[in-house]
Amino acid sequence: MIKNNEEKYIETVGRRKTAVARIRITPAAKMSYEINGRTLEEYFPTKELQNTATEAYSTSKLTTIKFSITAIIKGGGIAGQADAFRHGVSRAIIEYDKELRGIMKKAGLLMRDPRAKERRKFGLKKARKSPQWSKR
Repeated sequence: MIKNNEEKYIETVGRRKTAVARIRITPAAKMSYEINGRTLEEYFPTKELQNTATEAYSTSKLTTIKFSITAIIKGGGIAGQADAFRHGVSRAIIEYDKELRGIMKKAGLLMRDPRAKERRKFGLKKARKSPQWSKR
């Protein structure tokens, strides 16, 4: 557990594809999210993306402790940004309370998803698509 006098906030980084999220969590009186100067509902308009973004906190069993979570997210699309946000928040919660590592790891929230777009190779139209072949 973190003491109030040592640090005011915890800062971590979460990544997914080309999206990078810098997360700061601060203990607060009520739960609040601020992403690039907007609220969670404004930034992630669909319920599915909101659930993805808040999954780390709801899995962590920290119902008694509330946080003010601020994030700066750059790059990627909106789904990749939601996953990057979740990855960063889960890392920050682990720094706050090391005993939650087992729960978070079992839920798969600490692993960075390595899937990314494959690069285009020369002589091909896309990463694997070859030009049309004609015998004559």
